[in-house]
Amino acid sequence: MARVIKRYGNRKLYDVAASEYVSLEQIASIIRRGETVEVVDNVTGDDITAQTLTQVVLEEGKRGRGVLHTDLLHDVLRRGGKVIESRVGQVKHGVEELVEGSLGRISRVLQGPQTQELKQLRAQLAQLEATLNRVLEDQEEGKRPSQAAGGTSRGTQDRESTQRDQGDGR
Repeated sequence: MARVIKRYGNRKLYDVAASEYVSLEQIASIIRRGETVEVVDNVTGDDITAQTLTQVVLEEGKRGRGVLHTDLLHDVLRRGGKVIESRVGQVKHGVEELVEGSLGRISRVLQGPQTQELKQLRAQLAQLEATLNRVLEDQEEGKRPSQAAGGTSRGTQDRESTQRDQGDGR
């Protein structure tokens, strides 16, 4: 939202938000801080922002602060506000090309050697998982109660017990 500045008949400028009178230099400072201003005639309510900002540019030039390049000023006087729109369009187009080119380079980097490295790491991870599963299975088999302390399996012990029982006539 624009900061409203009212211009009174005596050419004084009043900042509504700050509730104080301001100079053209203070308006320039407000704009440099990134704020937008809207200047209205207090009597008619007409928007006189363009005229006031032109005065700001003029005052900045008088103080030796060249706000606009001479070529741009010539173009503005020759063709009016359309020159600014044209230059803004050129800048936007240049920025868009720069961004697209940067994104293209970034995507190529991400799809390049790093992708191959990721595939290799995934394959190594799969091998490690398989090895870990085999080790865990081997360990589980070693802990199962299927082996007796003497080294014979439980099934062998059961058969031997059955044979003894049958031999004794039980």
